[in-house]
Amino acid sequence: PFGLLQTLADGIKLFFKEGITPTLVDRPVYAIAPVIAMLPAFLAFAVIPFGTSVTLFGREVPFQVADLNIGVLWVLAMGSLMVYSIVLAGWSSGSNYPLLGSIRSSAQMISYEVGMGLALVAVLMYSGSLRMSEIVASQDSVWNVIPQFPAFVIYLVAGLAETNRPPFDLPEAETELVAGYHTEYSGIKFAMFYLGEYLNTVTVAAVGATAKEMGRAARRERVLPDV
Repeated sequence: PFGLLQTLADGIKLFFKEGITPTLVDRPVYAIAPVIAMLPAFLAFAVIPFGTSVTLFGREVPFQVADLNIGVLWVLAMGSLMVYSIVLAGWSSGSNYPLLGSIRSSAQMISYEVGMGLALVAVLMYSGSLRMSEIVASQDSVWNVIPQFPAFVIYLVAGLAETNRPPFDLPEAETELVAGYHTEYSGIKFAMFYLGEYLNTVTVAAVGATAKEMGRAARRERVLPDV
C-alpha cells in the first residue's frame, strides 16, 4: 500500500538473488569487504542513547547498548573503518571502474572526517565530556545547536559527505554508468554494502540530533538519589 513495503521487498529480493563472482577477483578480500562495511556501522550505533533507563523485574535496563566514556571517539573510529571496506572492495574486484570509485569514495570520506571531528570538538568543549549520555544531559537548559550553530552546519555538511548523500554522491559516478566501488557485487554482498551505508546515515543523524526531554530526564535521574 502506497509503496510502503517496497524497501522490505527489495531486501528480501537481494537475500535470495543469485550472487555472481567475477573470475578476476581476489576472492578472500572480495568476500570480506562487505562484512567490514556492515560491522562498524552496527558497532557505532551501540553508544547512541535513546533515553533514560527503566526498571524491569527489579533490574535497571538502560536504553543504550554501551555508555562508553569515549563514546564520541568510538563513533568516529567506527566511521573511519568504513574506508577500509570501500578500498578493499574496489581493489579486489579486478576492474578499473570499481577501483576508481573506491579511490573517490575514500578520498571524500577521509577529507570530510576532519571537518566532522572539528565540529564535534566544539560540542565536547562545551559539554566537558566524551560520554554520549552526559552530552545529552548537559543540554537540560538549552540545545547545543543554539549556541553552536556554525559547528552544527559544518557537521551537517560533513555528515552528508561522509555518508555519500546528495549532493555528495559523486563517488558512485553515474556518468560512468556504474555504481562505484561495488560495481562487481550482487545479491547479499551488495545488500550488505547498502545496509552499512544507510545504518551509518542513521548513526550520523542520531549523533547530530539532540533531545531536550532526554536531558531533563537525565537531570532528574542525577537529583533523585541525592534526595
